[in-house]
Amino acid sequence: MTATPEPVWFVTGAGRGLGRALTRAALDAGEQVVATVRQADALADLRTEFPSALHVATADVRDRDAVRAAVSAGVARFGRLDVVVNNAGYGLVGAVEEAGEAEARDIVDTNLLGPLWVAQAVLPHLRAQGAGHIVQISTTGAVGAMPTLGLYNAGKWGLEGFSQALAGEVARFGVRVTVAQLGGFDTDWAGSGMHFATPSAVYDDLRRELFGTAEVPWRAEGPLGAPVAEAVDALRRHVHAPDGPFRLLVGADAPDQVTAALRARCEDYAEDDRFTWPTPAVTA
Repeated sequence: MTATPEPVWFVTGAGRGLGRALTRAALDAGEQVVATVRQADALADLRTEFPSALHVATADVRDRDAVRAAVSAGVARFGRLDVVVNNAGYGLVGAVEEAGEAEARDIVDTNLLGPLWVAQAVLPHLRAQGAGHIVQISTTGAVGAMPTLGLYNAGKWGLEGFSQALAGEVARFGVRVTVAQLGGFDTDWAGSGMHFATPSAVYDDLRRELFGTAEVPWRAEGPLGAPVAEAVDALRRHVHAPDGPFRLLVGADAPDQVTAALRARCEDYAEDDRFTWPTPAVTA
């Protein structure tokens, strides 16, 4: 029997947070990683520690040509790509009315179009090898929506929409697609990585209700969620399993958040008498 080679990962947004943690875990497991970062000096410590197993590409996922170049360089370095993790992204706090044009375009370019450019760049290689796995890092906020996170929600809803279509398009080529819906984790997402629209006083009361303060940017103190290692472990178990769900709930809080969002949507649909609630299957 021929031994199955260790997978080659392609991870965007690998400079910090979940992306860095995934990169580190793969390298520690003896796997190879192509990591994209926006700052050329990012991951300097990992480059020194894993000189032959890590390829770092400086690329902004908003730049389609840079993404294609990073993918080509990764394939040239390691010969293949197996697990593609679209992790690069950020949050934007701001009521819909508060979001500026540049802020709206930037978050859509990063959180929605970035994963699209990556998928388009890697698919010819995955098809040619007849295997591969694209993992889209999403959120429970792609099931529901929260006031002041509308632009972030919009990008993630769009990501899930094209990813579900993509899964149906590429399964015949041996390519698997997963949308990972993450709950709250202690990464930079809600801390130094969060962006804030210029606030309007008319939404101060709303911010106080939601966050306990009208002040933005807020002061991030203490752990901002579960340890990121828990997310890494769940994602790695899923990737190494032979099959699994298209939508992967990641985090102890994720199931309750998704249940609440879906229940609220069904209750809204139920205002129309023609809507029939789904009945759970009964097992013996």
